[in-house]
Amino acid sequence: MLVAVNRHANPGSMLEPMLAISPTIELQEDELVERFVRASGPGGQNVNKVATAVELRFDVKNSPSLAEPLRERLLARRDRRLTDDGVIVISAQRFRTQERNREDARQRLTALIQSVLVAPKKRIATKPGKAAKERRLTGKRERSQVKRGRGSGWSHEA
Repeated sequence: MLVAVNRHANPGSMLEPMLAISPTIELQEDELVERFVRASGPGGQNVNKVATAVELRFDVKNSPSLAEPLRERLLARRDRRLTDDGVIVISAQRFRTQERNREDARQRLTALIQSVLVAPKKRIATKPGKAAKERRLTGKRERSQVKRGRGSGWSHEA
């Protein structure tokens, strides 16, 4: 059972609340799907009765809030939280309350998207300098001499 939750919506306002990723990127509340499930692990009766764990889903492929380069970098990441369909699934169950787990899941989604905001710099191919070439060739000559000294005609008792 998937339940989209929009608790913080103000009925009087025309704008839906957003999740701010950066000053220029905000995710609309309707792009996030939250499902509340029972948490695993210790917790006594509380863990058996209350659905405090949160599963937050965000569809990267179909999100209108993300620019294309950002979307590509996010989809290119090798992350176990990203499904084959391009949906990020974040499970949060660290805390005992549903609200804290919601905040935790949203913070983790924000951190994941922020980690790909800056495009990695393209490497500029360079050629080795004259001194570097000379050092490499000198090292090769020295190594060659060492190996030549290990030949079958050489002995310790000369």
